Amino acid sequence: MNKRTAFLFIIVFTVVAGVFTYLNVSKRSNIVSSILPSNPENYGGLTNQPNPLSIEYMREQEYPGSKIVIEQTLPPGSNYDRYIASYKSDGLKIYALLTVPQGEKPETGWPVIVFNHGYIQPEQYRTTEKYIAYTDAFSRNGYIVFKSDYRGHGNSEGNSEFPEYSPAYTIDILNAISSLKRFEDADPMKIGMWGHSMGGTIVMRSLVVSNDIKAAEIWAGVVGTYQDLAENHHGRYANRPHPSPEPGEPTRRPNGRTLLAEQYGDINTNPKFWASIDPMSFIKDVTAPVQIQHGTADEEVPLVLSEKLNTALSNAGKTVKFYTYEGDDHNLSYNLDIALQRSVDFFDKYLKN
Repeated sequence: MNKRTAFLFIIVFTVVAGVFTYLNVSKRSNIVSSILPSNPENYGGLTNQPNPLSIEYMREQEYPGSKIVIEQTLPPGSNYDRYIASYKSDGLKIYALLTVPQGEKPETGWPVIVFNHGYIQPEQYRTTEKYIAYTDAFSRNGYIVFKSDYRGHGNSEGNSEFPEYSPAYTIDILNAISSLKRFEDADPMKIGMWGHSMGGTIVMRSLVVSNDIKAAEIWAGVVGTYQDLAENHHGRYANRPHPSPEPGEPTRRPNGRTLLAEQYGDINTNPKFWASIDPMSFIKDVTAPVQIQHGTADEEVPLVLSEKLNTALSNAGKTVKFYTYEGDDHNLSYNLDIALQRSVDFFDKYLKN
């Protein structure tokens, strides 16, 4: 090979390698980046460039889910079987904890509770850890429980996100619902949803996007208008760095709110955009009864968020029940038994019966 040929080969190789590197980086870019418009002046997000976070846009999308695959059989619970399962969401393989009651299955199938866990550092998350007492309360009372890991958590594919500023986890949960509707042991008409902390955000967004949820409960939920979240949510959740930075990136990145404000304007200069992505703006469309529980000494998520959610649902004429626990913490640790019993009673009333 002469010098000229070798030189041309090096140039071609460099260009091809650069193209593949660009495509790979583009594929890995997170959803927070993808929600930003190419034209910063195109405020509004609903006319020319629908934003994936907008409620109307999410309602127009399809969430087909997939067949639920049993990946591993775990030791059974007191009266139910336990599995690590998987399903597809956005082309990603998402893992989940699945429990199925033992005994004679109802004619239409077992009622289902989609369980949305709160923030756990994604790289430390394990499918079978945390929330054991919580899931057990539902599992042993005749419910299929499906606790999705969400993308980027544990062994699930994809990048982790913050659900206030990315539709990613809600997409995963809506695909989980579609997957459960075709699961042979489940009653597709009796699907409820439970969420704690960050999981409450997913519950609220799911409620205004889908009518498949027949009853919903939120414990100490990060739920409120974007103005409320900015003014009142001062827990460590609000100030954490992005949980899953790309290789080579700094540990702290601009948060989703900052990126959106830079591109669309803040809530004062462009209230139309922020209303379009805010589930609280669509609270009139909630069709399921909702139960809320919160401790008054919660240092993670302020009680005022649940108080305002209760007021908003009540003013909209929705069926809502609100319990507070004096001096209790973010996990309702001091009143866990009674809080879980109230959850079971709520789903028994509005979902099972």
